[in-house]
Amino acid sequence: MADGLSAAGARPRRGSGPIARQLLVRYRLMPWWVRVTVMYALTRVLTGVLMLRFAAIQLPNSFTLAHPSYLQYATIWDGIWYRTIATVGYPTTLPIGADGHVAENAWAFMPAYPFLVRAVMVVTGASFDVVSVGLSLLFGLGTVLLMRRLLARYLPGGTATFATLLLCVAPPALMFQTAYAESMGLFLLALALMLWIDGRYWTMLPVVVLLGFTRPAGLAFALAIGIVLAVRLICRLRGRLDPSGPLTVRSAFPPLVVAVASAIVGVAWPAIAWAVTGVPNAYTATELTWRAAFIGYQPLVAFLPWVRGIWWWWAFGLGDVAVLLVALIVGVAVLLLMPAARRIGVEMRAWSAAYFIYLLAIFFPQTSTARILLPMFPLLGLIAIPRSLGYRVALVAGSVVLQWVFMYYCWWVNGADWSPP
Repeated sequence: MADGLSAAGARPRRGSGPIARQLLVRYRLMPWWVRVTVMYALTRVLTGVLMLRFAAIQLPNSFTLAHPSYLQYATIWDGIWYRTIATVGYPTTLPIGADGHVAENAWAFMPAYPFLVRAVMVVTGASFDVVSVGLSLLFGLGTVLLMRRLLARYLPGGTATFATLLLCVAPPALMFQTAYAESMGLFLLALALMLWIDGRYWTMLPVVVLLGFTRPAGLAFALAIGIVLAVRLICRLRGRLDPSGPLTVRSAFPPLVVAVASAIVGVAWPAIAWAVTGVPNAYTATELTWRAAFIGYQPLVAFLPWVRGIWWWWAFGLGDVAVLLVALIVGVAVLLLMPAARRIGVEMRAWSAAYFIYLLAIFFPQTSTARILLPMFPLLGLIAIPRSLGYRVALVAGSVVLQWVFMYYCWWVNGADWSPP
């Protein structure tokens, strides 16, 4: 596949043009997976350079000493919690703060990634820093290869490749090379979507289960499958042609099993936290601890977190952030409802819609919002459709600038930092 760029007769002759032009032609002649791998490697170097620049000016903080090495700097923030889980596991007794509420603890983080890190550490004898960052890099490569393959089923090759580049340079793209579970979660999500589109439900089942124990996505994936089944049922009732074939009890059974399993996984981790600690709301109480710094201790009520979040940012004097959050909701709705959205397939649209509904229901919007939105990567296929060179260059350049902004506000620790990535 030539990514929409004709390579016929494009082999460069000696002295036929500038070196840059010859390199571009050779790049276009590479297989798509080689191009994506090269693109991923180069963007990881770019992000690594940006991180090292911030590490060079980093002062001592609660995570690290001044001027940390790359690996030391790549394992701060949530990496500290994953290190704790990988080395000592989860607490059997919830810590209680001086105010009488549950304090921050490891139960807020799913077990698949830190347990995998622990297993590799035991087998190889390597340190947490090396294994955690190395696994994130490898899962990130798997993610971009699967993403490009997924989108190329519905979009021209060049558009699919450009959408993948947008993920590689996205503002929170440093998650592909830090001690965070995002990279593993995105890989499993892309694999689950691929299997779903292929109708390989029984192979998809263990992937969805593992995904649910990597990132809190179980309920969202169950909802996504439910949306697709509902659409197919409506098509049947209205006598419309269903591109997936007629909906029958037999054809609906496998996806229903996967949806139920995914929903069970979605509530399994809170149940496990309850069983181990003896506290029924151990997981939700722990999660609410992180947002208490913003809005105090308040019960979790579905769909109120975004209202409270937007109001908090406005009342805090950052009305521009509140406006940005409202614009984000509107922008996602427009992307999902625009006619061009049909070009990425019903499964990826259903997943993006279900995941965003899930976020609106339970997530409190704060500085980690950009990272939390990464699972909606299929929508990058829609953003990548315009073929204007100026548009594409501006998008990439703007994303790189926003990477720097994200690191400045969310990764670099500046005093008593309240802006986690």
